[in-house]
Amino acid sequence: MTCLRLVLTPGEPAGIGPDISIQLACHRREYELVVVADPEVLTQRARQRGLALALDIYDPVQPPEPGIPGRLKILPLEAPAPVTPGRLSPANGAYVLEGLRRSVAGCLRGEFAALVTGPVHKGVINQAGMAFTGHTEFLAGLCGSSQVVMMLAAPGLRVALATTHLPLREVSDAITPQGLEGTLRILHRDLKQRFGIPEPRILVCGLNPHAGEGGHLGREEIEIIEPVLETLRTEGMQLLGPLPADTVFVPRYLEKADAVLAMYHDQGLPVLKHLGFGQAVNITLGLPIIRTSVDHGTALNLAGSGPVDSGSLEAAVKAALELAKRQ
Repeated sequence: MTCLRLVLTPGEPAGIGPDISIQLACHRREYELVVVADPEVLTQRARQRGLALALDIYDPVQPPEPGIPGRLKILPLEAPAPVTPGRLSPANGAYVLEGLRRSVAGCLRGEFAALVTGPVHKGVINQAGMAFTGHTEFLAGLCGSSQVVMMLAAPGLRVALATTHLPLREVSDAITPQGLEGTLRILHRDLKQRFGIPEPRILVCGLNPHAGEGGHLGREEIEIIEPVLETLRTEGMQLLGPLPADTVFVPRYLEKADAVLAMYHDQGLPVLKHLGFGQAVNITLGLPIIRTSVDHGTALNLAGSGPVDSGSLEAAVKAALELAKRQ
């Protein structure tokens, strides 16, 4: 089988992104991994961790080759400010975003089969004067995608989101018929095309407690969610809901479902992370490229301090490879 070339952005340089990237490089890989980062950051972090690491400058002209333990291909990108594990610096906010820009450009050119991203720190990027709500929205802008869907997957469960990184008081206004229909169409299409599920079965959560209790606890289910579901059912989509979010994750529902659509971030993701934290993968649907990511944050307190769990990054790479092979 042809060796696939993936591109990895470690994310916030003061966090554990560099650590888990180096740990990944310690193992033999049947794919080529190109890291977009400052070579000095990776070299120093490997030294702090007592890990052997040799960096080879990435040459796009050369064909991809399987990774050798202890060696890593790198697309050099200099961090403007010194990097100290655990200490955020707004001066490096633009560095993080530039790594994403270069990686996405390579994916759009067909240079890389998929993009895998490490954790970023939204707050420090905003402190640097750049509006940033998250990877999902930023990548949509880079790719020119009018709408994308954030989905996390763990063994036995996939959870997609109708809204992503919003204050809770703004969620209800953000759930519109047009937006919800677009989300469901993207989710349904990508489950078919990228995951190879011929007839996806999707459970849809209500927004309010008890899915609105017939309108007594809110009318979004009656006025927005149910009409959208009914329209899409007439096209053959298998959609069950709106269902109360406190019972949708019980086995009798999940065993018949390929994905759950939650209305907001903390409605669905706590359940998924309880089930598979450290092995879950964030996947952006609706992009013209494949993008997967870790399911955790920057863990500043662990950066450069010793062994860290790279399980989520390994799962993200595995998912990217599986999706790329289906392309």
